Amino acid sequence: MSLLLDAVRGEAFGEASRFRGEFYGCLTAWRDALFELTDVVLCADGAVKSPVDLTLTAGHRRGQGGMYGGLNHGRIDVGRLRTVLAGLLLPRFDGGRLVLAVDVSPWLRSDAPCSADRLFCDVYGRAKTASQFIPGWPYSFVAVLEPGATSWTAILDAVRLGPADDATAITADQLRGVVERLIGAGQWQAGDPDIVIVSAAGYDVTRLAWVLCDLPVELVGRVRSDRVMRLPKPSRQPGTNGRPPKLGLEFRFTKPETWPEPAITTVTDTTHYGKAETQAWDRVHPRLTHRSSWLDHDGELPLVEVTLMRLKVEHLSKERDAPPLWLWSSKTGATPDDVNRFWQAFLRRFDLEHTFRFAKQALGWTTPKLRTPEAADRWTWILIVAHTQLRLARPLAEDLRRPWEKPTPSDRLTPARVRRGSRNIRANLACPARVPKPRGAGPGRPPGAKNKHGAPRYDVGKTVKRPRDPQGHRQTRKILVDKEQAERAFDVGGLPFIS
Repeated sequence: MSLLLDAVRGEAFGEASRFRGEFYGCLTAWRDALFELTDVVLCADGAVKSPVDLTLTAGHRRGQGGMYGGLNHGRIDVGRLRTVLAGLLLPRFDGGRLVLAVDVSPWLRSDAPCSADRLFCDVYGRAKTASQFIPGWPYSFVAVLEPGATSWTAILDAVRLGPADDATAITADQLRGVVERLIGAGQWQAGDPDIVIVSAAGYDVTRLAWVLCDLPVELVGRVRSDRVMRLPKPSRQPGTNGRPPKLGLEFRFTKPETWPEPAITTVTDTTHYGKAETQAWDRVHPRLTHRSSWLDHDGELPLVEVTLMRLKVEHLSKERDAPPLWLWSSKTGATPDDVNRFWQAFLRRFDLEHTFRFAKQALGWTTPKLRTPEAADRWTWILIVAHTQLRLARPLAEDLRRPWEKPTPSDRLTPARVRRGSRNIRANLACPARVPKPRGAGPGRPPGAKNKHGAPRYDVGKTVKRPRDPQGHRQTRKILVDKEQAERAFDVGGLPFIS
């Protein structure tokens, strides 16, 4: 047993050291400052409050000027870093299947009128069913999920959504790039099970399935409970006159009388939710129109058939019943095992929420008040690399628990507990960063000189108006927010005016 444990630790040590060297090679400007900043994010005690406080950590050998210079003027070869992340050891489900999750998390910057490319991010309020729109930078993340109850994920990519970007098109390009890099790295080969991609209800899964149909992927997404879809087109009977129908009968989620008999019904005993009953209908399809993401589609709109599932559990907790959950899969002709695999993989999507919370509350992702979105991108990739180092160092960590915490096996340590021992692990890993040379302080601004060049201010929201569809419907309203009016609205707790 000890020999096996030593072999696992040795492999993890070599993998972590190799990744640190490859990450250093992805830094093309201010590389030493950015590399040491990544290390001290993990070696700091407690949550990261501000980047300048990290320069006082024992592992940081440079001053605060070098830290700010790296964030503001450094360069990271993001394409090469994405390839490196795709080639690492990744978690897999039964049968060696890869399960990816895509989701958006915002970096809120409501008080930064001098920061460009901010959008209105939908944020849930404190009250039930309450939400508000706050300016910020939304980032789309793609991560590999782990089986079982865990808070670990393997982040592979992050893209910031800009004012002129179409969210569906950006997500499709992002997922295509991730899957192609996984195939190029040998993570998927011919004969392997298809890669599963799970998403929330805010994504246009129909469009994503059509765009990514040439890749070995299966999309699983949640759909709203008020949707209306269509059943398979009935076969034409002999002797019937008239034009055949293009679509089948309506399938209204809110009206059970429109539901036919399900093709598959499964019942599974769960630990926390009681019995989980799943009903599945094969080859259900939505009715597409020349709007939104299908505006640029040439020719007749396609008929995208899917597997529709309704998941109902006994309870979410002992006090509250659970509403049904409607899921959608791009795979048709599914078996009962496929149906169970779909909804179980979707439930693991919430592990990505733990990663977002850990990045914001412990690693300080949204803590720095950076002005430019380029600096925010560098800080985001630094934290992705830091989280990846934690994942690779899991076999090397010890349980440094607090006196009030319960002991945890080494294979069940959370990212926060692994981070506590990062300072001891880092001392034994390879460090390609060069020793800093002693230099004097910079000249700074001359005494008495004032800054006569004010920072430019930027509008918030999507300032690009999309054309109309063939039926004359406007696709996206032009959102232009007056600065003073927006600030006044946020001061009183209201919402900005959208013209």
